[in-house]
Amino acid sequence: MSKIESKGFDFVGKAPVLGGISLFLVITSLIFLGVRGISYGIDFAGGTEIQVRFKEQVAIEKLRALGESQALPGVSVQGFGDGVEYLIRFQTVQKATEKETNEHQNQLVAKLRTSLDQEFAAQGPEYRRIDSVGPQVGAELKKNSMLAVFYSLLVILIYVALRFDFKFAPGAVICLFHDAVITLAIFVAVGKEVNIPVLAAILTLIGYSLNDTIVVFDRIRETEGNHRGQDAAKVINKSINDMLARTLITTGTTFVSAICLMVFADGVVSDIAFALTIGIFFGSYSSIFVAAPLIIVAEKLRAMTEVKA
Repeated sequence: MSKIESKGFDFVGKAPVLGGISLFLVITSLIFLGVRGISYGIDFAGGTEIQVRFKEQVAIEKLRALGESQALPGVSVQGFGDGVEYLIRFQTVQKATEKETNEHQNQLVAKLRTSLDQEFAAQGPEYRRIDSVGPQVGAELKKNSMLAVFYSLLVILIYVALRFDFKFAPGAVICLFHDAVITLAIFVAVGKEVNIPVLAAILTLIGYSLNDTIVVFDRIRETEGNHRGQDAAKVINKSINDMLARTLITTGTTFVSAICLMVFADGVVSDIAFALTIGIFFGSYSSIFVAAPLIIVAEKLRAMTEVKA
């Protein structure tokens, strides 16, 4: 077998420093999420969303004042577009039975619509969307969403272990956990709400990051087979340098597309694009500087276990 020449960037050599930064970011993100908490949308927290569009511009302060005058629980108003479209949210008031809760919520919606029609008759309010979710349904959706993320990571762990080797699996799962936690923390830090579409975006970026990681692992396994007995660090460095151009092109085009959606779209689409933009960046970074070097760590741990046995 031919020797591997030390050409290209030393990714493994920089892994301890960048790995330490990643560990710091993950720990900071977990602490931040634990202290700050996640701001859930109505999908998970329960409540009502009314998306209304006006023919003319309406000051957001007037809408907020109207919502507060209606004594709506936890009311908030979010504007997007050019000041003619708004999203009005308020929480659900839990009653004795689910039927009473729904009836009370419908009364609040009807009362708010009547007030909007009267107060802003000249601006011609048009109701684009009215969504309501009960608190029990929201809690069930939240539970099922967390289970979906957990089971996806578990299945990925099994898949990578079966397709490659056990030494590859921990790096892949840690890498995906790293991407999801940091993305979620940044998403919450900028004041955005987490709902089902955003969770779908996080699961999408987990799949995207996994695909990037699998490409790296495939090249490492191929290089390992062609250069048996070579130093693991040299094998990983050569593999990453060989596929670096492919990663940059693929990531770059997807990254630009996500940024365009984030800048030019509104509402939920912009939130999804924002999550994907962050996730794509950290996904590519972690596939190279987190997942691949962890192969060496896993191999050393396995060797230590075999020696003790």
